[in-house]
Amino acid sequence: QVQLVESGGGLVQPGGSLRLSCAVSGSIFSIYSLSWYRQAPGKQRELVAGIGSSGITNYADSVKGRFTISRDNAKKTVYLQMNSLKPEDTGVYYCNFPRPPGYWGQGTQVTVSS
Repeated sequence: QVQLVESGGGLVQPGGSLRLSCAVSGSIFSIYSLSWYRQAPGKQRELVAGIGSSGITNYADSVKGRFTISRDNAKKTVYLQMNSLKPEDTGVYYCNFPRPPGYWGQGTQVTVSS
């Protein structure tokens, strides 16, 4: 059974940093891409960053230069390092694992506020 367990969210002041983790179990990991999404209150879920099996990354324009996605295939874990956080980064962050039929983590709350 495939499971995704996220961690690392919390409350941080503007300009601060957080590191999210998403550990995958029950599946081959290294051949799949992974992505982080977020959903702000009253808004649709949006793609934040993705990383391919080869390590190639892509980012939403709103987070380029501030967020870094990475993966550790030995630990079956994907990370999202978030720096220079802004209030508009507030939301629930979800990890997505696309192995059919597709899996989502439970979400971790990130709140950026002074």
